[in-house]
Amino acid sequence: MERGRWLALGLLCASQLMVILDGSIVAVALPVIGTKLDLDGTGLAWVVNGYLVVFGGLLLFAGRLGDLGGPRRVLLGGLAVFTAASAWCGLASSAGELVAARIVQGAGAALASSVVLGMIVTLFREEAERRRALAVFSFVGAGGSSIGLLAGGLLTQGLSWRWIFLVNVPIGVAALVGVRLRVPVVPASRGQLDVVGAVLVTGGLMAAVYGLLATGLTSRVIAILGAGAVALLGAFCWRQARAATPLLPLRLLASRTTGLGNLVQALMVAGLFGFQYLGVVYLEQLLGYDPLRAGLAFLPVPVAIAVVSLGASARLIAHLGEHRVLLVGLAFIVAGLGLLSQLPAHASYVSDVLPAGLLVAAGFGTAYPALAAFAVGGAPPRDAGVASGLFNTTQQVGGALGLAVLTRLAVSASNARRSHLVADLGGYHVAFAAAAGLVAAGLAVAVIARKPTVADGEAADINDMQNPRTALVGVRSAWKEQP
Repeated sequence: MERGRWLALGLLCASQLMVILDGSIVAVALPVIGTKLDLDGTGLAWVVNGYLVVFGGLLLFAGRLGDLGGPRRVLLGGLAVFTAASAWCGLASSAGELVAARIVQGAGAALASSVVLGMIVTLFREEAERRRALAVFSFVGAGGSSIGLLAGGLLTQGLSWRWIFLVNVPIGVAALVGVRLRVPVVPASRGQLDVVGAVLVTGGLMAAVYGLLATGLTSRVIAILGAGAVALLGAFCWRQARAATPLLPLRLLASRTTGLGNLVQALMVAGLFGFQYLGVVYLEQLLGYDPLRAGLAFLPVPVAIAVVSLGASARLIAHLGEHRVLLVGLAFIVAGLGLLSQLPAHASYVSDVLPAGLLVAAGFGTAYPALAAFAVGGAPPRDAGVASGLFNTTQQVGGALGLAVLTRLAVSASNARRSHLVADLGGYHVAFAAAAGLVAAGLAVAVIARKPTVADGEAADINDMQNPRTALVGVRSAWKEQP
């Protein structure tokens, strides 16, 4: 049984890695895809945006579906859809076909990734084992994005852009077989799926992410999307306070660790997405790196994350506790991003960029396992899937928000006038400083996000928060409970 659980962890992480790689592997190949399929800037953006909008919008629904229908069943379905859609992407003959396939691929990614973290915390209930399992998961989550940049460069330059999608097919088939044979069944919860709530939250999140990511929209359209997102999400929260079987039990938001933990993650990931994507563009446009060399330059980042998360994070959490380790990790990230905001005009990769990147990597490798245990590990087993879906949702939405805001700051603060140049050095300074500010805000929130003395969720579990008044009482009670 012991060996079986760790084998199951490897298969779950492999499934998650395939989804994470796809989020970054496409970035390197976008210029080639645009040339081959005759896509302009707006059309090319939808190769990424079509995937992210559906991915971010469906995560919470998929997490609750996993709770009620069985997480392994949802994982297998998601892997099947993602693998089939990857083959469709690789064989697409037109721009419209590729975007359609990417939308389906995003739906599969949401189903597959929404339940993985909840399955891990359910399989590893003992504290020390869970810390080690989450350390492995954190390395896969963080390192996958950087590895994707390298893999994208290798596949695009060595074979064809189509292989950035086709490579998922054998991996997906192997993951399907492995999960089917080796990952144990996690019991499903009883209840009914809140379809109305699912429509409200999915529509609200899609409107929000679409407004953030879509290019060429007028200010009026953006305002309408923003107002629609607020209205839909507000209606969703109101319904959750009254539903007999809510899609998102308000006891999770009432929990100080789960609610604030997700806010911390949104702020942290917002800063780190800017570091990853703007860092690659900085290397290519200001230091003159080609895509493959830029991917290689980022390779030390996942290596450092692996060393810290797999070798040190679990031990630090055991000796210092999740809260202190989280604070230390976030402080490291702020320091690394602060160094990037001071890059000199003629920066050296070895002496200027690499040390800052390693500091960010060490901080993430330290903070993420503690944050995952905070925001998901404390949820009761019946809510493991939805807690995992919520954690993934804040990651995607926080990353989209951070990338959009930091890119706009870089462009608006830049004096560059050449159309192909995203920003000059001054623009990157502003963007990296803003990224440091976002993570610093997360650090400030994390200072007060300490575990309550009662079991996570119990202080706010008042008849599942059946009305707004008792929900607010539960939130107040949970926040007052401190060690």
